[in-house]
Amino acid sequence: MVSKEEIDEVMEWCEEVKKKKGIMYTVERNPFRDNIKWMARFPLIEIDRPKETANKRNLVYDSSVRKLWQYMNDTWMEIVPDVDLRIGLREKE
Repeated sequence: MVSKEEIDEVMEWCEEVKKKKGIMYTVERNPFRDNIKWMARFPLIEIDRPKETANKRNLVYDSSVRKLWQYMNDTWMEIVPDVDLRIGLREKE
């Protein structure tokens, strides 16, 4: 399950790396592979690398729109938080 907090954590890390390196784009090892379950499938994180040239196995962070992208079903798809369908349901009394 992908949470908003996890997405925010990954994006903040990407922003810090981008600021620290001060370059147009960079490819980094994924430091979240052991801590965030859904991140385990991405060996690398490509920060600000165009999706047209990015490796389809890696996660791509686009700082211009502050979004994370993954390649799935022959297209780049934004990673969004999962919706908890239990919200709003009342427990049976």
